[in-house]
Amino acid sequence: MQLMDMIQNRHKVISIVGMAKNAGKTVTLNRVIDEAMERNIRIGITSTGRDGENQDLVTNTEKPMIYVDEGTLIATTEGTLKYTEAKLEILEVTNVNTSMGRIIIVQAKTSGYVQIAGPNTNREIKSVCDKLLTYGAKLVIVDGAIDRISSASPSVTEATILATGAVISRDMNKVIEKTMHQIQLFSLPKVEDDEIRNLSGMIIDEKGYAMIGEENDVTSLSIQTALNSGEIIGRAIKDDTRYVVIGGSLVTNTLKSIMCSTRKYKEVIFVVKDATRIFISSKDWMFFKKAGIQIYVVDKIEPLAVTVNPYAPQGYYYQPEEFLQKMKQFLGSIPVFDVVLGGE
Repeated sequence: MQLMDMIQNRHKVISIVGMAKNAGKTVTLNRVIDEAMERNIRIGITSTGRDGENQDLVTNTEKPMIYVDEGTLIATTEGTLKYTEAKLEILEVTNVNTSMGRIIIVQAKTSGYVQIAGPNTNREIKSVCDKLLTYGAKLVIVDGAIDRISSASPSVTEATILATGAVISRDMNKVIEKTMHQIQLFSLPKVEDDEIRNLSGMIIDEKGYAMIGEENDVTSLSIQTALNSGEIIGRAIKDDTRYVVIGGSLVTNTLKSIMCSTRKYKEVIFVVKDATRIFISSKDWMFFKKAGIQIYVVDKIEPLAVTVNPYAPQGYYYQPEEFLQKMKQFLGSIPVFDVVLGGE
């Protein structure tokens, strides 16, 4: 099985996000590019940060470069052009600005290595993805930067490949635990009631915080953020409250403050935009689940696959076959690929 088997004819825009630097994200990107080229699928590529350089600018370790075929469409910054080996034709200069210049849409006129640096916001990423599709891309790949897992948001991309690896920890079991946790977040249930989902979506779009009662009545809260407002949210939960809509991020301290403020937290469903808005460790997540906390999303993320890198730049590594098989065992129905040594 190939990664493209889960993408072709199903999705037009996907993201590849890494759980850490050097988790194998760029190798995964190159794998998808290679498979697309083998199938004569014209692709478009952009990024939420800089990628494709042969040395990681953060860790100073060697990185795989991004190799594209003739005809590939790329949304990148003006500043990356001088580092590019492939000959590029500029199709459009957009009005999206970054620290490395404006975002430009280019087409590869020859095969070769490229660097990619993309927009800064989800709205801008969505805009350039639409442009790449308009120029003829059959599949657009968004390369997610470190700590920018928001590129997996359904408002930006349709599905996500998660890259994980030994770099996260010397303990293989910890890597598996953290990866399972991220997949669990991606798989959170969606609010099924259309009216509640629409109400929640409107509240979240306005970055609001509100309670939704039994009669679908909405009680707004006058807070700017949930970070230090757990007690206010908890005290606002009434007997007839059914949903607590969180317009921003949901973090551990907020939920703990809510639990200390009311015992009614078990009787409500907390609603966030999507899993990229949740910042809770796997240990705390297990605690909240056991305590009866229920969290639903307006938009559900589809995890396509997990790729594993058994090697860490620090010099240690796992036995590749053992790492692959254990990850498959714990992730169940999610396909797992070793993109370093090959195999699924």
